[in-house]
Amino acid sequence: MNPIGLAVIGAGYWGPNLVRNAQATPALRLEWLCDLDTDRARSVLGPYTTVGTTDSYEQVLTDPNVAAVAIATPAATHFDLVRAALEAGKHVLVEKPLTPSSADAAKLVDLAEQAGLTLMCDHTYCYTPAVRKIRELVHGGEIGEVQFVDSVRINLGLVQPDVDVLWDLAPHDLSILDFVLPPAMRPVAVAAQAADPIVAGRACVAYLTVWFGDQTLAHVHVNWLSPTKIRTTVIGGSRRTIVWDDLNPQQRVTVHDRGVDLTPASHLGPEERRAALISYRVGDIQVPALPEREALRSVMEEFAAAIGEGRPALTDGRAGLRVVRLLEAASRSIAAGGSKELVEGDD
Repeated sequence: MNPIGLAVIGAGYWGPNLVRNAQATPALRLEWLCDLDTDRARSVLGPYTTVGTTDSYEQVLTDPNVAAVAIATPAATHFDLVRAALEAGKHVLVEKPLTPSSADAAKLVDLAEQAGLTLMCDHTYCYTPAVRKIRELVHGGEIGEVQFVDSVRINLGLVQPDVDVLWDLAPHDLSILDFVLPPAMRPVAVAAQAADPIVAGRACVAYLTVWFGDQTLAHVHVNWLSPTKIRTTVIGGSRRTIVWDDLNPQQRVTVHDRGVDLTPASHLGPEERRAALISYRVGDIQVPALPEREALRSVMEEFAAAIGEGRPALTDGRAGLRVVRLLEAASRSIAAGGSKELVEGDD
């Protein structure tokens, strides 16, 4: 199979990473780097390159050598750029979030499906060895039934000019939840609270709770103001618990055979049936071996494979739509003072 001609749109913060990994992916052939600042685009590519630079998106879309585009521009531009690419018959890889609006995201998903084109979201964390291992453990039943999720993503981060901390950081955690939890577990409601203690004009700290229809809860904490960087996720199951510490390269994922067991009343003697017995289980801790591999390389390989095989990507447009619907429900909750909001849609 010949390499797929690719254009990267946007040479800012994330674009250079897409360029580097596209050039290292044999199934892709980088044709263009498109940015309104062509000097910046040329500086990203360096002086010795055969890749073209342009500030004309139309020029990219009319090039028959370009079969796909990877878009790394501000979220507010995603809808128009993705729609134009799909209408031009191009496959699309787009940064998170898919769009700032679920209605617009749904339109793009429908457009891609009607045209038979790949629409993929760059939910990069889903392609890390750690998260892929967590998905394997959860989907394989190693931890039993999922009972709770706690996630913390805090650091002294860059206060974004166009989005609040929820829309900046929470897409990572929500896309991970969408990726690793069993398909039957779908969010049904959300509640969120947020604050702007430095009066930046947008929320800098947020707490998000997601209900999954039964007694399963997920809690996500995102924060731009913490002097200490923390990246941890705990997924508790009925058999085992997974702890992911992304800042610990020697022990990113641990599986704990520890938890709480409840003995059903039917299993108890007549004298004990007044109450179920709770017991605490303390067992071994396992540390799975994980390969060292850049996640974005796997993103590029998955994009090329989905195009070549004519199948949905692991993080396809519908996955992006589900994340946007959660973010919208969380924003509604914040505006209503932390009320519980239903998650719209059935995807």
